[in-house]
Amino acid sequence: MTDRVESRALPSKQAGFLKSLGPGLVTGAADDDPSGIATYSQVGAQFGYGLAWTMLFSYPLMAVIQAVSARIGCVTGHGIAHNLRRHYSPWLLRAVVLLLLVANVINLGADLGAMGAAVGLLIGGPELLYTVLFGVLCIVLEVFLSYARYAAVLKWATLSLFAYVGVVFAAQVPWGTALVSTIVPHLVFDAPHATAMVAILGTTISPYLFFWQAAQEVEELHRRHVKQLSNTPRKAGAELMRIRTDTFVGMGISNLVALFMIFATAATLHASGVTDIQTSSQAAEALRPIAGNFTFALFALGIVATGMLAVPVLAGSAAYAISEMFRWPEGLDRQPREAKAFYATIAGATLAGVALNFTSLDPVKALYWSAVVNGVLAAPLMAVMMVIAMNRRVMGHLTLPRPMLVIGWLATSVMAIATATFFWL
Repeated sequence: MTDRVESRALPSKQAGFLKSLGPGLVTGAADDDPSGIATYSQVGAQFGYGLAWTMLFSYPLMAVIQAVSARIGCVTGHGIAHNLRRHYSPWLLRAVVLLLLVANVINLGADLGAMGAAVGLLIGGPELLYTVLFGVLCIVLEVFLSYARYAAVLKWATLSLFAYVGVVFAAQVPWGTALVSTIVPHLVFDAPHATAMVAILGTTISPYLFFWQAAQEVEELHRRHVKQLSNTPRKAGAELMRIRTDTFVGMGISNLVALFMIFATAATLHASGVTDIQTSSQAAEALRPIAGNFTFALFALGIVATGMLAVPVLAGSAAYAISEMFRWPEGLDRQPREAKAFYATIAGATLAGVALNFTSLDPVKALYWSAVVNGVLAAPLMAVMMVIAMNRRVMGHLTLPRPMLVIGWLATSVMAIATATFFWL
C-alpha cells in the first residue's frame, strides 16, 4: 500500500513542479536573445575564459531581481508602471517609461537586424528585407496569436542553443582553467573589461525583463482566477513559492547556456586567434566542431528562434508600461479590438526597431552595444523597483523579506558600480 502511495506521489510532485514553471521560464529563455548570444560570444572570443565567473556571480543577482519584479506583479495585481502611477510622482513614471522605451527600441533594432543578417548568411539576399519581414511577422503573430501558444512552440526551437554545450565537449577545453575561471573572480580594471562587464550584466539583468515578468504574473493571476496576493496575504505562501521556483529555474537555465557559450567561443574562436567578432559568419564558426557543413544553418536557427521569442517580449514590455501609464486597456490575453492602443504600441515599437536598421547600424556590433545600453539604464530602474517592493502602501504585508532585500540592493549597487567604472575608464 505504501509503495502504491509513493509511486503516485512522485509523478504528482513532478507534475506540480512542471506546472510551477511559467513566466519565469519564458523570461529566462527570452534572456538568451540574439543580443545575449552576441555578447557571450564576444566575451568568450575576446577574453577566453577570463570572464566566465560573471555567470556564477550574476545568477543570484538576476534571479532575485526577477523575483522582485514578479512579486510586485502578483502581490499588487498590477505592473510596475501602474504602481508608479498610483503611488509616485508623474515625473518619475515618465522618466522610467522613457528609459525603458529607449533601451527596448535599441534592443529591438539589434535583434531584428541580427535575425535578418542570420538569414542572409544562410541563403544570401537582401538582409534589410529579411529584417523588415521578421518585424512584420512578429507583429502579426503577437497581435493575432496567443503568446502562450506562440512561446510554447518557439521555446523548443531555442533548444538549438544547447549546441554550444555540445561544442564544449567536442572542442579541446582546458577544464582546469575553465572551472577555476568560473569559480574564482579575476578583476581587470581597463576599458575593454569594464565595457564587457556592463554588457554582461545588461544582457542578464535587462530592464525589459522586469516589466515583462511583472505584467505576465498579473496575467497569470487572471488566467487562474487568483486574487492579488495583497488581498489574501495568509494564503500567499504557495504562490510566492511558485514564483521563486519558476524564476530561479528559468534564470538558472539561461545562465547555464550562457556559460557554455563563453566556454565554446573561448575554446574555438579565442583559441584560434579570433578576438573581435566582426561578422555573423565569424560568430557562427564557434559551432563548427559539432555542426560541420551545417554550421551556418545551426547558428541562424539559434538567432532566429531566440529573436522570435525575444522581440515580442521587448515590444510587449514597452506596450505594458506605456498602457499602464496612460490607463489604456492592456494584456496579451485581450483581443485586438479590446486593446487597440496596446497592440498599436507593440507594432510601433517593433517598427521603430526595424527603422534603426536603415541607419548605419552594424548588426553584429549593435547586438553587443545594445547590451551595454541595457546595463547603463538598468541601475536606476532596479532602484525604483526595489523602492516599490519595500513600500507597505504598495505591497501591504508582503514587502520583501530580508534576504531578497539585501541581494536586490546588492544587485542594484553592482550594476551602478559597473556603469560608473565603464564611464570612468
